[in-house]
Formats: sequence, structure tokens, C-alpha cells
Amino acid sequence: MIAAVYTAVSLALAPISFGSIQIRIAEALTILPLIYEPAIFGVTAGCFLTNLIGAATGVNPTGFLDAFVGTLATFLAAECTYHFRERRYRGIPVLSILMPVVFNFVFVGIELGVLLFPDNVVMGSLLCGAEVAVGELIAAVLGYFLCRFLARRKIFEN
Repeated sequence: MIAAVYTAVSLALAPISFGSIQIRIAEALTILPLIYEPAIFGVTAGCFLTNLIGAATGVNPTGFLDAFVGTLATFLAAECTYHFRERRYRGIPVLSILMPVVFNFVFVGIELGVLLFPDNVVMGSLLCGAEVAVGELIAAVLGYFLCRFLARRKIFEN
């Protein structure tokens, strides 16, 4: 279900979900491992499907490479979000919230830097990574509030 929601939201918002300046709202789901460990695999599968379909339909300008690079960033971010969930600053899992920002800054930033700035990969990677990180931070903060809302409703409890 998480993969389906991730994919549907990303593709419905395709104009802002792909490229160097992006706010992939579905990335808010990478924060779900705070309250539900299996969400790691749901968001990973959703990211893979989104990037694959995006490449196949032409809405993802980075093509099929993003199905691997972007998915790896999302998987690592979700995994670290889960592992750092107990480390909190004033009750807020800041490290967990920052994991998607950091991993996408590095992985997607380098991917876009290589593809869009082949003559200056380092500067292109930093620029693109920063652009992606801003959008990712917006999504991660939304994800934190989504998790708080869902935790109060005990939707992921047995």
C-alpha cells in the first residue's frame, strides 16, 4: 500500500517530482519508519516504481539511472530513519528527519551533477544536491507531521 501511495502521489505530481528543482511530496513517506519498520520496503519499492515509470514515460529527465540511484538514496534514508528513531532532540527525531535530506543531497546531487554538468561535476553536484535537499527537507518535515498524526491514530499497531 505504501509503495502504491508513493508511486501515485509522485506521478500525479510529476512536474514537481523530478529534476534538479523538485519537491517529491511522496518522500514524506520516508519518515514512516519512525513508527512502522516495514515502511522501509514500501517506500523503496514505491521510489523504484516511480523512477522506472517516470523514465519509461519520459517525465523523469534522468532516465533509468534514477531507478537505481534515487532508489538507493531512498532505501538508505528510510533505513537510517528507522535506526536513528530513538535519538531525539527535545523530543523530535532530528537525525531521522534529516536522513532523506542528506542521502538525496549526496546521491541525487551527484547523479544530476554528472548528467547535467559534465564539464563541472563537482559544482553541478553541489548545486543540484542543494536544490534537491531543499525539496527533500520540505517533504521530510511534512513526513514528520504525517507520522505524528498516524501515530496518534495507532494505524500501524496490531
